[in-house]
Amino acid sequence: MRTIMAASLREKQTAALKRMLNLNQEPSRSSAVEPVWKVLVYDRFGQDIISPILSVPELRDMGVTLHLLLHSDRDPIPDVPAVYFVMPSEENVQRICQDLRNQLYESYYLNFISAVSRQRLEDLASAALQAGTVPQISKVFDQYLNFITLEDDMFTLRHSQNREAISYYAINRGDVQDSEMEASMDAIVDSLFSVFVTLGTVPIIRSPRGNAAEMVAEKLDKKLRENIRDSRNSLFTSDSLQAGQFSFQRPLLVILDRNLDLATPLHHTWTYQALAHDVLDLQLNRVSVEEPAGEKSPQGARPKRKAKSYDLNFTDKFWQSHKGSPFPEVAEAVQRELEEYRSQEDEVKRLKSVMGLEGEDEGAISMLSDNTAKLTSAVSSLPELLEKKRLIDMHTNIASALLDHIKVRKLDVYFEMEEKMMSKQSLDKSLMDMFSDPEAGSPEDKMRLFIIYFICSAQTMSDAEIDQYAVALQAANCDLAPLHYIKRWKAFTKMTAAPSQYGGGGTKTISMFSRLMNTGSEFVMEGVKNLVVKKHNLPVTRVADALIDNKSYQDTEDYRYFDPKMLRVTDSSIPRNRNPVQEAIVFIVGSGNYIEYQNLVDYVKGKSGGSIKRITYGCSELSNAMLFLKQLAKLGSELH
Repeated sequence: MRTIMAASLREKQTAALKRMLNLNQEPSRSSAVEPVWKVLVYDRFGQDIISPILSVPELRDMGVTLHLLLHSDRDPIPDVPAVYFVMPSEENVQRICQDLRNQLYESYYLNFISAVSRQRLEDLASAALQAGTVPQISKVFDQYLNFITLEDDMFTLRHSQNREAISYYAINRGDVQDSEMEASMDAIVDSLFSVFVTLGTVPIIRSPRGNAAEMVAEKLDKKLRENIRDSRNSLFTSDSLQAGQFSFQRPLLVILDRNLDLATPLHHTWTYQALAHDVLDLQLNRVSVEEPAGEKSPQGARPKRKAKSYDLNFTDKFWQSHKGSPFPEVAEAVQRELEEYRSQEDEVKRLKSVMGLEGEDEGAISMLSDNTAKLTSAVSSLPELLEKKRLIDMHTNIASALLDHIKVRKLDVYFEMEEKMMSKQSLDKSLMDMFSDPEAGSPEDKMRLFIIYFICSAQTMSDAEIDQYAVALQAANCDLAPLHYIKRWKAFTKMTAAPSQYGGGGTKTISMFSRLMNTGSEFVMEGVKNLVVKKHNLPVTRVADALIDNKSYQDTEDYRYFDPKMLRVTDSSIPRNRNPVQEAIVFIVGSGNYIEYQNLVDYVKGKSGGSIKRITYGCSELSNAMLFLKQLAKLGSELH
């Protein structure tokens, strides 16, 4: 019997946001219904939540004519309703009170990202009374949307400046106060609670003992338990969950601490999405690529470069099918699409001349997609072809930028060496050679390589050996602060068995695709290795696999088991619910990355016959290797 997959977290969050933008009513399916025009006012948290899943045209279709930051100078627009989507913080509530006093809008729909406290509600009520605007406050809602969905099966809690309180650095600082740690844990729990309210399910929770992950698990269990017991206000009763959302299969939530594996977040990677994150700083599904500017620069000067941003979204079929592929495969696929498009280009020219549009701006042409009815039927394929061309150009630019980095920094060599270290194969090039080679990457690349070697080396390195490497790293302009922290971390962790965690990886090199080696190719791959990654499970995936399949695996034997639906809390490690797990959420307290996400996606694909249908990956912050290295450096410099 095929089980019907429940809607993904992204679909449920998108539906909740659309309901909110439709003034908290279900959006009409009919296109004939004109939307109510409105203003959207959000804070930085709200902006980060909305931007990866609703584009500006989609907001416009929902009737949003203006979207503004809460703390910006906003002019009164007295005849439109305003939808607010903000965190229930003191300063936000004060600013809303000020808006009420200034009578900025016709009516106010106040949506708090997370539950608003009674005290803040009273502040709002008294401000509305004083300003005489009580009738204008149409609705006040707690939305429980305090997380950012980046993929159907991936979410993070906070982005940019907002994440500092829940970063790896904040949780692992040597001088962290108990009160600060409590606040960080509460912020993480508040967001995870929102995830399960949005999913409409109460999970079974597993976590290791004795670290931040256990604190989060205990607090989340308590929060879910209290909400289920509060029969009047429970968010998990079958009535409050829309039909179709309530499933009998409960998901398994595995909460892990970043300290389980510090090698993967620093790993040089080889798949498209993870490379874009590592090298081009992919953020909230938008990537910036520096392109040479058109005009010629004076002799001897560096060519001017302008940054161009691209959105990588769910409707882009090429991105969806290739984001997890190794880079040379992506380059080949882009080349293939390009050649296919060129063969259709004559058709585009013919269509343009049929429509009398030669030399027209492409933007103007895409506008014609609405009135194609009065033109020949062939014309309907023109907007589609132009959109295809836009996507091909975008991926050509992104892939070319990645290729430049790979060549300049020898990222293929780094990736291959690290894969060998993580899978205990012998290296064919010495570390010292890499450190002394000025052509081989940046000082940060060299530091990342050494930390991975240090973490994964089977034999314990003597201080003299470490010092020898440290001298070479210093000569290569490396900041040694991250190493100080990692040395301390390795001494403290009980992970003496760590190296066994990374078995079975490695790479093999195959000859480059002939399509990329011909001279007409967009991508000059000469000198870049065509590495194929052998399928292997990273530590996070291994733990998830053991807990999903109830395997005996020494690392997970004493993992705690929480069931918020059980009456009593037990300090148990024995799973009571041995039903096969269909859906799991793996959450990392601390820094997450696209490498682990992709590894879990591949793991689920490889289990096609098994019970597990979906694994969603979550983390308190998503940071690339550069950002993670900076956090390690900060921690290391505080040790001295």
